[in-house]
This record gives sequence, structure tokens and C-alpha cells, in this order.
Amino acid sequence: MTADLVLGIDSSTQSTKAVLVDAATGEVVAQQSAKHPAGTAVDPRAWLDAFDAATDGLLPRASALAVGGQQHGMVALDASGEPVHDALLWNDTRSAQEAHDLIAELGGPQACADAIGSVLVASFTSTKLRWLRDHEPDAAKRTHEVLLPHDYVSRHVTGGDAFTDRGDASGTGYFSTADDAWRPELAESALGHPVALPRIVGPSEIAATTASGLVVGAGTGDNMAGALALDLGPGDVLVSIGTSGVASAVSATRIADGTGSVTGFADATGRFLPMATTMNAARILDLQCALLGVDHHELGRLALAAPSGANGLTISPYYAGERTPNRPHATGTWAGLTASTSREDLARAAFESLLCSLADAVDLLTGMTGEPARRILMVGGAAGNPAVHALAPAILGAPVTVPAPGEYVALGAARQAAWALSGSTEPPAWQPPSAETHTAEPTPLVREAYAQLRNRTSDWS
Repeated sequence: MTADLVLGIDSSTQSTKAVLVDAATGEVVAQQSAKHPAGTAVDPRAWLDAFDAATDGLLPRASALAVGGQQHGMVALDASGEPVHDALLWNDTRSAQEAHDLIAELGGPQACADAIGSVLVASFTSTKLRWLRDHEPDAAKRTHEVLLPHDYVSRHVTGGDAFTDRGDASGTGYFSTADDAWRPELAESALGHPVALPRIVGPSEIAATTASGLVVGAGTGDNMAGALALDLGPGDVLVSIGTSGVASAVSATRIADGTGSVTGFADATGRFLPMATTMNAARILDLQCALLGVDHHELGRLALAAPSGANGLTISPYYAGERTPNRPHATGTWAGLTASTSREDLARAAFESLLCSLADAVDLLTGMTGEPARRILMVGGAAGNPAVHALAPAILGAPVTVPAPGEYVALGAARQAAWALSGSTEPPAWQPPSAETHTAEPTPLVREAYAQLRNRTSDWS
């Protein structure tokens, strides 16, 4: 008997990744990818072309499919389903003032968190809708429906009505994590008129079945899919180093943090996924590579040749503004440069600033949930760098487990597809990925220097 195969999709900021997986075991049978356009505002139809390219030859082999996608992005469509404006992505901060305005309209930060689980920042979809209302009024008036990126790609598969899940919906700014339901009046208030929203599909439900018999799961946000792929449990903290940096943990209880440090998202299993997110992660290393004229491997080698603390060089790496802490207009700051600063110091400071930023996120997360980190897992493209292996446990002050490289967002979507296909009450039990655990002596002085610069620059941004 031929095993069922399921297709998991990661429609990320940079590309579409597709993995074809054995539904029973989680073994990857095949995978393909296709790039997305660069930028923080993108024609969403490019994602559909990338989906078609990445799934070419794989889709006919699948019994089920689900899509994991970048969170928050605003896909505003007219009555015929065509975009009225480029999709504003999660990392587009033009709506920072609109976030402040909407928070005030909700009654302040704590009232905002009580209503939707999080305090709004420029990443959230509702702030982008308000920006559209105020800066592109003609486009706003023509907006009939608003989808998230994963919703838009999922409907490309089914051709029917739009659907989403509670995990991705919880990052819009118009979904109640307390009631597991839309707050359509908040979307209307943001945009200026009522707007159609996708139906919410449960974690294990079949969202649609195509004419060819393909079962389509609800899909979810990228962070929720990653947590599902790694089967996060209580006490696990997942740190992801991608375009953004994310520290997340599964929680049985709802979070409503009025300080805005931790966003109280829902997850893809019926629980919650509080997280602290930075806008600058791998891009910190990308910039240093460009400045030094090296690749990431060489950057790591240089970093390991410098002493802890980079001979006094410290970086506040808020190159594209920042979300944690919430400084959308911030820029990067280097402190401690001297005539003897070396290339090795520059490389070391980049890695240390990245990891200190993520350590701050972990501390905020565990402080809010009250659940100490029993295990820290680290994934993402930069997590495989030997310098990260050496420095992360020293800066985080705890062992760090690095699963083998894999497309964990796409794998989480595939696991969700297999769950929907099975009709069971629990997701399939797949073999966990192989992993290495790294240890090091803590280096608290590095974090202290980073904190001093972070606090000193707070008045500048």
C-alpha cells in the first residue's frame, strides 16, 4: 500500500519552500523552493507564482496540504479578489504612528492587550489598514476583503472562500484570543468601513477539499508552524534566527502583556504561543559580512578569533528600527571603536549583539509566562554557524540545543496537513530531528555592556 504524502508550504518573507513528507513518519521525500521579490511592500501575486514554481511536480503527489506563512502581512483585495495595493509585510514600519493611534482608541496599552492579547506595534495588520485609510484612501475604499499571506496562498490552492487559523489570526489586531473569534469592528475601525474576513478553521479541521481530492488544512503563521514541527512542550523555548529573531514558548494560558514586551499569540494546537520578536536578526550578520567583504562562514571564523567582549566594541543593532524593544524609528549604534579595533572585533561584536538581543527576548518571555526555560532550542539559517554554537550558550547562560538544519515552518505545515488528513484528535507523532547541544561558560559582562548601550540609546530613538 502506498503511503500518504503531505505537502507543507512555507511562504516566507524571502521565498516559498515546499516539502513533500510521508504523513506517517515525517520523512521528507522531496523539497523545492522559489524566491520572492525583495522589499517590505510586495505584490502578493508574486507569492502565487512562487508557490506554483515550488510545488511543480510535488502537488500531484500529495494527499493533503497546508500553508505556513509570514505573519501580519496586509493583503487588501477588491471585490473581484485583486490587490488594491502592494502587501505591506510584517517588517514594514511605516504604520508606527497608526499603531499608537489605535492603542489610544482602544483605551491604552493594557486595554489593547486585554482586547486582542497583544499591544499593537507597526507589524500588526490593523495598523497597516489604518495607514492605508489615511495615506491611500482610494485603495482603502476599494478594499472589500483583507487576508493574511498564508490565507491568500491557501485560497490559490482551493479556489474557494478564504480561511485562516487562530494562530495567524491572533497577529492581526482584530482577533480576540480570549474568545477565539474575530473582532470585525476593530478591522472596520482601522480601515474606515466594514471588510470581509476569512473564516476561522480549527487546528485539526479540514478547511477544504479540492476537486482532485486534495485535503487542505487551515495553515498557520510561520512561528506557529515551527513550534508544531518541533513539538514544543512546557518549558521549551524556541529561538529562531531568521530575517527576524523570535523567542517563543507554548503556554496553556492566555497572555495579555500591557507592557507590549510579549505578544500573546495563539498557537496551531489550541493553546497559546507567547513570543518576543526582534526585527533585526540575521540581517545583523548580513550587514557585517557586506562591510567586511566576507561570507557568513568567514565572519564566524573571525568572530571566534576575537576575545569575549570584542575588545570593548558593543553594537546596538537596531538597523531597521526595532520591535523588542519597541523603537520603530531607531538606527544602529556602535560604541567603543578605537584605532586598534580589528576585523575580528567587528565580527565578534556582530554575533554578540545578535545573541544579546535574543537573550533579552528570552528573558522577557520567561518572565511573562512564569515558566523557566527547561530547554532552549535554536533554529534558523544563522543557527548553524559555529560562532553561534560557541557564543549562544555563553550569552544566554544556558545550554542551547540546535536541531539539524531543516525547513521547520514547512514541516510544521506538513504535520498540520497530516493531522487534518488523519482525522485524529492529536497531531501525528513524528520522530524528532537529530540535534546537538552546546555548552559554554557564561559571559555576563557581554550582556551588561550591551544593556548599558541599549539603555543609553533609548533616548535617541
